[in-house]
Amino acid sequence: MDSGGIVLQQQPYSYRYSALVEPDWRRIPGWREVTEQQWRDPQWQRAHCVKNVRQLRAAYQGLLSEDFYRDVERDQAERATMSLLLPPYVLGMMVPDAVPSAEAMYADPVRRHMLPVFSDRETEWPSHPHASRDSLHEAEMWVVEGLTHRYPTKVLAELVSTCPQYCGHCTRMDLVGVSTPQVPKLKFSVPQYDRHEAMLDYLRRTPGVRDVVVSGGDVANVPWPRLESFVAGLLEIDHVRDIRLASKALMDLPQHWLTDEARRCMSRLAGTARKRGVNLAVHTHVNSAQQVTPLNAEAARTMLDLGVRDVRNQGVLMRGVNDTPEALLDLCFALLDGAGVMPYYFYLCDMIPGAEHWRLALWEAQALQQAVMGYLPGFATPRLVCDVPYVGKRWVHQVDHYDRERGISYWTKNYLTSLERDDPYALAKTHEYYDPVQTLGEEGQEWWRAHAGASETVSSTRSRSE
Repeated sequence: MDSGGIVLQQQPYSYRYSALVEPDWRRIPGWREVTEQQWRDPQWQRAHCVKNVRQLRAAYQGLLSEDFYRDVERDQAERATMSLLLPPYVLGMMVPDAVPSAEAMYADPVRRHMLPVFSDRETEWPSHPHASRDSLHEAEMWVVEGLTHRYPTKVLAELVSTCPQYCGHCTRMDLVGVSTPQVPKLKFSVPQYDRHEAMLDYLRRTPGVRDVVVSGGDVANVPWPRLESFVAGLLEIDHVRDIRLASKALMDLPQHWLTDEARRCMSRLAGTARKRGVNLAVHTHVNSAQQVTPLNAEAARTMLDLGVRDVRNQGVLMRGVNDTPEALLDLCFALLDGAGVMPYYFYLCDMIPGAEHWRLALWEAQALQQAVMGYLPGFATPRLVCDVPYVGKRWVHQVDHYDRERGISYWTKNYLTSLERDDPYALAKTHEYYDPVQTLGEEGQEWWRAHAGASETVSSTRSRSE
């Protein structure tokens, strides 16, 4: 109440500047004797990745209950689309300010999206009836193996099919990583060097492309000389004006980006890009504010100091991780203020198998977009988007029409993909996206039970040899 007796309303969100704090890895029993030099060594991090429950138990020892370990083990056996591969640095972000316990781990947002357990998963609808291994149909739009030409002026180059860490919500779960009991992974059939050269050759012959996203997998798993050679090849193509290097490892394995070799390589590429008027950026993937630490802030700011045009974040909206305005705004301010990383996109989680416990309904994303407006600078306010199959990224309010009862949204587009050049009706079509069935009312759920049942249909449209 002010001095005039007027009751002042509290803002729905209050900004709080907080200095970043590095989690102490020594609170985890398996790493009590690890030195700072070892912790900052990317090779040590890679060599000590947790790949199975035995190694997870060796790290946490008696801090976590046997029920928790069994929960992880059952998920790997019955539900997981990605195998376990977690650098110690990622595990160190879980319950960062306390000695971990099973109870705290279950509630932790980083654990929830990086270390899935069986009890997280939806029971009746673990997968949507329309879930697909290649949910964005990227491989259907390959112009050469690994090069997706979906948008008129942009391409996606998948250089590698591995990452330094594996995420259960990976949109490329049919290709990335090693096979799980549920998902026999597909593989590139052309040797890496030949694939990369074929990509460059296509781009030289295609002057309508100005924007190349270099991804995978994660570019952090491409040896620096090979990555530098490929990007240098892109920089020699006059009509390529934007190059984006996609690496979740910038935040999950920042040590990789802080080596002398990394600095030399990125300095050379950034210098060449500046001379040629090309925008070279790094895109990373952070979903929770507690993932923004002093070390990954150091990695991001090092890229900027070396001359990279921008470092941007492309997160994923996930239930129990960042599905409240407070969690989303805390993350955006941590990125912007703490690490100099631009909040860019937050995607609705793609319709891959096993993702229903993470996915939000379209209306929930629309409410989040509304809630975060006005707090961040306009240039740093993230766009919440739905990556619609055969359409591409659309802001969540761009939906053409929306059947809330059945959770079906309908979307249109204004360009042709490489699949539609001969279709005179392509731009008149609508394309569907589906809310998680468990977010619907009883009538909507009954409709899906009647028409699809609790199907876990998993299809793949990728045409690769296994």
